[in-house]
Amino acid sequence: MPKKLLKKLFPTPEQVQANPSLGFLRPLFSKPNLWHLNRRSVARAFLVGLFAAFLPLPFQMVIAAFLAFYINGNVPISVGLVWISNPFTIPPLFYGTYIFGTWLLDSPVREFSIELSLDWVLTELNAIWKPLFVGSLTVGVFLGVLGFFGIHIAWRMHVMSNWQKRRINRERRS
Repeated sequence: MPKKLLKKLFPTPEQVQANPSLGFLRPLFSKPNLWHLNRRSVARAFLVGLFAAFLPLPFQMVIAAFLAFYINGNVPISVGLVWISNPFTIPPLFYGTYIFGTWLLDSPVREFSIELSLDWVLTELNAIWKPLFVGSLTVGVFLGVLGFFGIHIAWRMHVMSNWQKRRINRERRS
């Protein structure tokens, strides 16, 4: 795993604690797994981060941080994974989850156009919210679980590869 690279990219707990505007995060420092890079905390972070990335709700990063805190996952990774759904990827992701939700619910696909107005939110979103939420939750749970087990498998394969390299190096020296 690119553990050294991730350590360089993410802030240390001390850096976060020193920032006065992030004082509300102080409870996050009571659990060490919330910041450490180990197989369990990273796998849990993938579970939470991928799930939260597909929630069609505002404040996905806050939801991911709260869930990571609750299940003892790595907070920076879970919050970072939420950015899979960014302003460029949100339209195709949520349209895809809407289509998937209509398929799951066996309901017709509605034609709609997106406008940034309160009137649109109150009328159109009211008509498409069920398939959007069902599709988003299903995809989020599926990808979260897939990420969880994928990290466990990839981490284990990396460790086994390192063990094999060490064994070969020991045999060469002797």
